[in-house]
Amino acid sequence: MLVLEKIKRILDCFSVSAPEPSLREIVQLSGLNQSTCQRLVHNLVREGFLDRSGDRYRIGLTLVQLAAPGTFGLDIVQRTKPVLQRLCDETGETACLYVRDGAFRTVIAVAETRHIVMRLFKVGMVMPLHAGAPGKVFLAHDPAARADVVREGLSRYTAHTPTDIDVLDAQVELARAQGYAASFEERHEGVGSISAPVFDHAGELAAVLGIGAPTQRVTEDDVDKIAPLVVAAGQDASTALGYRPSKIHPA
Repeated sequence: MLVLEKIKRILDCFSVSAPEPSLREIVQLSGLNQSTCQRLVHNLVREGFLDRSGDRYRIGLTLVQLAAPGTFGLDIVQRTKPVLQRLCDETGETACLYVRDGAFRTVIAVAETRHIVMRLFKVGMVMPLHAGAPGKVFLAHDPAARADVVREGLSRYTAHTPTDIDVLDAQVELARAQGYAASFEERHEGVGSISAPVFDHAGELAAVLGIGAPTQRVTEDDVDKIAPLVVAAGQDASTALGYRPSKIHPA
């Protein structure tokens, strides 16, 4: 139990806002003895629970993969899983379901494309709201999201990332008006996404779903064809959560 407590203190040093602490920072934040902390961190890297790049560490894929089964018990994942798979089958692209945590979005379910060339999405991946279509849908329908994004700041990831709040607000307003958002190369070069909202029984935004694909297959010219499929999937997922169109969701 004592070892588990120390490991938990190390893992608590990783957060969405600070995903890559150095060993020195982990020692300081965990309050552990330096030699003990260094030994445990080394063991966690060896087992794949942490990844190391230089003097920086981040949560490893092994830990993410072990955490993934926990999401399957979530009611929202179970109820929307068939819809997500159908969207993947209809579009031929990877479909994802996201929830919001502050200024970030987290993948909680994935239906993976069979294409060899693909953009890798995994359960547990964390991405910023301001870069990419899913985040714009969150901003369009979750009144608290904008303040979190402004507080976090609009970091630039590519030449297409919106870093001006007025530009972002205009994109969000468009997403609200048309019922979906589409973006290209805002977080990674060569990747596009199209997303739509998922509402719960009370008419509140519960999640966002959509597809992500390489721009060699999906471009801006394909939005008019794919967006209706994504919107329909969002409506079906909302129905699965008990949403009825007569209910008024947040503007």
